Amino acid sequence: MGMQKSLLSKYFTICSAIILASITILGAILLVFAAQYFKMDKQKLLLRNANQALALTQEEYKRNNYTEVNSYTLQTGYGILGDAIDATIFLTDVQGKTLLCTDTSGCSHFTYTVPEEVRQQVLRDGKYKEMGKLGGIYQENYYTVGVPLYHPTGQVVAYIFVSSTAAGQQHFLMEILNMFAISSLAVIVISFIVIYFVTSRMVRPLREMVGATQSFSKGDFTVRVPVTSYDEVGQLAIAFNNMAQNLASTEQVRRSFIGNVSHELKTPMTTIGGFIDGILDGTIPEDKRDKYLRTVSDEVKRLARLVRSMLGIARMESGEMKIAPQDFDINETVCTTVFTFEQKIEEKRLEIRGLDQDKLMVSADPDLIHQVVYNLVDNAVKFVNEGGYIEFDYKVEGGFTHVSIKNSGDGIPKEEIPHVFEKFYKSDRSRSLDKNGVGLGLHIVRTIINLHSGDIIVRSVEGEYCEFEFTLPTATPPKPAARKAGAGA
Repeated sequence: MGMQKSLLSKYFTICSAIILASITILGAILLVFAAQYFKMDKQKLLLRNANQALALTQEEYKRNNYTEVNSYTLQTGYGILGDAIDATIFLTDVQGKTLLCTDTSGCSHFTYTVPEEVRQQVLRDGKYKEMGKLGGIYQENYYTVGVPLYHPTGQVVAYIFVSSTAAGQQHFLMEILNMFAISSLAVIVISFIVIYFVTSRMVRPLREMVGATQSFSKGDFTVRVPVTSYDEVGQLAIAFNNMAQNLASTEQVRRSFIGNVSHELKTPMTTIGGFIDGILDGTIPEDKRDKYLRTVSDEVKRLARLVRSMLGIARMESGEMKIAPQDFDINETVCTTVFTFEQKIEEKRLEIRGLDQDKLMVSADPDLIHQVVYNLVDNAVKFVNEGGYIEFDYKVEGGFTHVSIKNSGDGIPKEEIPHVFEKFYKSDRSRSLDKNGVGLGLHIVRTIINLHSGDIIVRSVEGEYCEFEFTLPTATPPKPAARKAGAGA
């Protein structure tokens, strides 16, 4: 639960911070663009008003033969234009001194002259635009535009300025900010609710995995995580369930392994201990001691084989055993192995088939493959019927050599075939015929074949035959040596 809260709070905090930062940046950009738009729109309106005042002034100037203007007429016209947009219009001479102004209440234009740099810009650009204090004439920011009045000779004779307070911009921006804040608040609340539920849903499988791991720690591997999606979390849930299945299988194998090892060790140890105690305390008469000591010796050898096999399997499965591949004739290995069972073969009057083969070169570890062949031939001789046959067959296909060892007899029951390569597995028939075996031979065989990137399969028809077939990499034939230049000349 602590993990769930931690992950949920982290994810929620990160998403919330991103949303808040995004809204803050968006609001700042919106205010900047709104202020710029308001400024440009206001100056455009003032400039249009200034051009109208200029047209009125030029008409009055022309009517007086370009010598003077009627202040009363202009004052009336300027007043109408200024009142229409809540702006002040004033006329200055070329030195910047105010001659006429629509602001009749405490006008400061008559007190100050328009700075020279402002007048120079009007001359240079044909117009003037600013948001400021007009060189100190105003106490606060104003939008101001200015245009020149020309004499027919092209000389500037006066300037017309139109000003309006910039206080309206702040009011405009505050209104926009209020609307944006209300909209953002609604978006933030909705986003937080959505993020919380989405995050909770994403975290739920992880919380279930934590609960499952706690069950695993108690030995219960039956818990599974529901897979509700196929995204990364869903894939993690699938992988987790697969891991749980593997853990359950491993635990089952472990328990079975411990049980089998305990059984395989207990039986010979009990026999050895009983016979030795009988010899020591005189229960077993002296003339029978050799017989029981031979039994003890056989059981000790059986224990040695068990330990040796288990150590070999452990080395193979841990990757400690490194194979040393060589090219050798697999048929020769089979023939050599069969000859070691000559006495048992003659006792059972067996027919051996398929040994008259040409060389079949494979690339593998000769010692390990000899162990494979020995175990398979040993099983074949052990379980073949009296007067039956053992048949060997070879086939080279797709870079691999297939080796088959088949024996007649009762075969393996269909339900036991999937288990023959498991550790310590012995069929009922095997337990009666092979009292010295420990059920590790075929497991070792499969492990060795797998080390060589090969495979082994078993085929059997109950009451007819049993066949094991394994594959090994075929040896690559040596390339013919290139003839030296001039050789044979």
